[in-house]
Amino acid sequence: MKKIEAIIKPFKLDEVKDALNAIGIQGITVTEVKGFGRQKGHTELYRGAEYVVDFLPKVKLEIIAADGLVPKIIETIETTAKTGRIGDGKIFVTPVDEVIRIRTGERGESAI
Repeated sequence: MKKIEAIIKPFKLDEVKDALNAIGIQGITVTEVKGFGRQKGHTELYRGAEYVVDFLPKVKLEIIAADGLVPKIIETIETTAKTGRIGDGKIFVTPVDEVIRIRTGERGESAI
């Protein structure tokens, strides 16, 4: 099993969620996050004063999936979240040793 974490632009969330539902992914955890990479934030004007916005709003998706589904999930997120502009985000894939469903005690892939 793998954990897929994707940091994407907030306005792409609904589109990505719908695309993941279309390929059969049901469980997604979504968190509103702030951060920056190469984009380095931007300058805004507020009441005549300029200030730098270092941390830009993003959305973090977390999905736990069986190894066989991972390439399709990555491809779906990548194609759906891409705008072609800086700040589109990143996808991280890490191994998951164990999953336990608290309600039933199921373990492994059956707990996903």
